[in-house]
Amino acid sequence: MSFFGLGGGVKIQILLDGGQQQQPIDGGGKNMVVPMHHTPSWKLRKNPFWRISASSSSVPTNEAGSPILHAYEASQDIGGKVLLMLPSGKKVDHLGIKIQFIGRIDMGHGIHEGRPHYDFISLTKELSPPGSIFQAMTEIPFLFKHVEKEHESYMGRNVNVHYFIKVMLERKFLPPITQETDVWVQLYGQSPAQNEAIKMEVGIEDCLHIEFEYERRAYHLKDTIIGNIHFLLVRIKIKYMELAVIRREISGEGVASIMMDKENNNNNTAATAGSNNIFTETQTLIKYGIMDGCPFAKDVIPVRLSLEGIPADLTPTYTSVNNRFSVRYYLNLVLVDEEDRRYFKQQEIVLWRKELGG
Repeated sequence: MSFFGLGGGVKIQILLDGGQQQQPIDGGGKNMVVPMHHTPSWKLRKNPFWRISASSSSVPTNEAGSPILHAYEASQDIGGKVLLMLPSGKKVDHLGIKIQFIGRIDMGHGIHEGRPHYDFISLTKELSPPGSIFQAMTEIPFLFKHVEKEHESYMGRNVNVHYFIKVMLERKFLPPITQETDVWVQLYGQSPAQNEAIKMEVGIEDCLHIEFEYERRAYHLKDTIIGNIHFLLVRIKIKYMELAVIRREISGEGVASIMMDKENNNNNTAATAGSNNIFTETQTLIKYGIMDGCPFAKDVIPVRLSLEGIPADLTPTYTSVNNRFSVRYYLNLVLVDEEDRRYFKQQEIVLWRKELGG
């Protein structure tokens, strides 16, 4: 990324070091920094094989040949160098060069009132005191060490978590020349100590009685959901059955209290009544047909769904990020009878990150 300023044609470029000199955090071969093939977002892909094409393509690079975006583990130091380039024979006077590392929750999508963004990290360092630049190329190293990065980077529908490096070259009587580059931060998670199976019985009195079970409640982002659907009583004509994975983003001030009220009421549906500044976005990430035709009593339908095969960027479950948003995932089992009546049961699952990358 680069920018040509108005002061003598100076060009600023920020190069992140990519963590080549850093050690794995666990000594077991996990890389702390991973070049990214794309910027993760909430959007769904139309091509179901997009992961294959992305992994087989080369990593996008800037003019210097360095990867444009890296995934940093939260404990990783952020370092690199700033390049200041001038055409031959040019000179630039400045009032100092500063660099910032900023972590920001951006809610400026037009639907949230009040504060459009909130900076939970804002660090500034001086790269150079006031002076003049004569050289065609000036290289200045920088390092932000031991900075606590408590939130994952996230690009959602109504809210973003955004880390970036910003360089400012101050000028007399003129606006500063600035340049920014993104830093993508991810956090390793781990499976809960108690990761019990999900077992539930649902039905309609004297018409339908089914029991569904899933192997676990928590899954890493590239895991496979395995389970079974048991039909105990079938007195309606079922046309088909499908399993959907749903993502629900709730954003706004005071999300934690809203989520607590929901859990106390044992309600899986995100309600926004009485909270004018709370917004809910629900996405169906994938629909997976698991049965076609009417089953008989005592039939068992197996379920096997690969999370890695979902045509979207999954994130870990976020229960309440800075009391401003949450992201949760659900399995939605749907049965449709011959009169197109729909019967469904929704169950929340917990997702966690096992490795870095998109």
